[in-house]
Amino acid sequence: MLSEQIAPVLVARSLGAFDLIVIFVGIVLFITNSASLQFAGPALYAFWIISFATFLITGGFVTAQLGRMFPEEGSLYVWTHKALGPFWGFFAGFVAWWPGPIVMVLAGTLVVTFAQQIAAFSTCNGQPCAILTQSWEQGLVILAVVWFGALMSLLRMRLTQNYVNLQFFFYGAAIFVMGLAGFIWLWKGHASANPFTAHLWNPLSSANNATFGKTNVVGLKIPGIFTVYSFCVLALLGIEVPLNMGVEVHGGEDAIRKYLFWGCIIVIAAYLWTSFGNMLAVPAAVSNATTGGAQGVGIAIGKGAGVIVALILLWFFLTSSAVYNYSFARLLFVSGLEKRLPHQIGQVNRNKVPANAVILQTVLASVLTIVVFIGKVAGNNPNKPYLALLAGVTIVWCISTALLFLDVFFAKRAAPQRFEEARRVPEGFLYLCGAVGAIANILAVLFIFVGPWSTTLFPTLREWNTWMFSISIVSVVVGVAIYAISQRTRGGRTDEQLLAQAPARGEAST
Repeated sequence: MLSEQIAPVLVARSLGAFDLIVIFVGIVLFITNSASLQFAGPALYAFWIISFATFLITGGFVTAQLGRMFPEEGSLYVWTHKALGPFWGFFAGFVAWWPGPIVMVLAGTLVVTFAQQIAAFSTCNGQPCAILTQSWEQGLVILAVVWFGALMSLLRMRLTQNYVNLQFFFYGAAIFVMGLAGFIWLWKGHASANPFTAHLWNPLSSANNATFGKTNVVGLKIPGIFTVYSFCVLALLGIEVPLNMGVEVHGGEDAIRKYLFWGCIIVIAAYLWTSFGNMLAVPAAVSNATTGGAQGVGIAIGKGAGVIVALILLWFFLTSSAVYNYSFARLLFVSGLEKRLPHQIGQVNRNKVPANAVILQTVLASVLTIVVFIGKVAGNNPNKPYLALLAGVTIVWCISTALLFLDVFFAKRAAPQRFEEARRVPEGFLYLCGAVGAIANILAVLFIFVGPWSTTLFPTLREWNTWMFSISIVSVVVGVAIYAISQRTRGGRTDEQLLAQAPARGEAST
């Protein structure tokens, strides 16, 4: 591949195992998911454990195998290219990239939400203070968050990662306090805010089936127990993303092993810990589906502590915009190097980062923000088109992750010697991980179609599925169209011919 020859010349090898762990946590661990799923009660623990076993851990083994075989820039793009050919490689890279700009906007909306919560801890005329109530105001904040992430992504990778690493320790402390709040609530002599009776731990009980079929306080309708599982899977997407920067990593196999092992441990512990803390301190009927963790700290420890935790979480989502920007930009970068996108996308700036790729996806996220939040494409309620787009690209993201699991079945055929050199577990176990993970992805996608994420915004299943099918089909068609156009512009030339015509040093200017 062109990118295998050119990328190592253009970027700096500056990331170690700890950096990959931090990036993994920044991509995967959106701790707000604990509060979002609190309505499931103690049965949530069964769903978490099953999703960890069928998706996170299986994904870790598959990612480790493929990452050791092909430690290149672009991770899933390169792995699928090797296993299934250039079309599927580009398609996997495209559908893996497309959620990035959307999640950058999501990070901005979460910054808005936590800013609103912080203001609500104070009173104005006897009522909780309200800020950023207009959609255009929210849009301006989201734009600021998106462009902050872009500016950080244009700096030297080592400098930016040092900043992200600093934020990681504060995020970890906030997560610890969120779980601790539940035990402090009990220590003060209060009863648990939610029941923990034996039958509620059983996800198959009739009582839980009835509960999951109701609409919770945020309008999220859960039609059955399997959809709760799908939401747990969706909370774990992004396992392979740190290896988008494969050639920027020093430490090789050791770095990959450490980031997958410790990253998974942190994610598992954090979700279990904070879910329990929320259930102990915050009644499900009043729990905020986004800010419930900080809400629980405010209830159990005090408003001051709640504000501090909310500030740290706001800071995390501000920072996560940068993490998503620089990690997903590498997929565009590789597409530029492979001549699937204009060659300018495969260029780097003086800091040896893919500046044009960063700017392109930042502009796309900005256009989305302007159209939805400032342009009021949906009137005064921007949540409907944005929620639909977020759910739709989640389907697309699951498609890319399904390809990740399927790659392991074809990797040995593509490079049998590398496969055996990289293998650390029995071959049959790897195939089992691939099969289980692929099925988990398929189920997660199917259950998005089963019920709307908001019955208030999408009162009928037909309307919801119209949005889902439309976004999914358009995303797939765009990816296929870009590949077809790139085939014409390449004029049938092989990678070797293109590489001879475009020496690596000629690609390095901005």
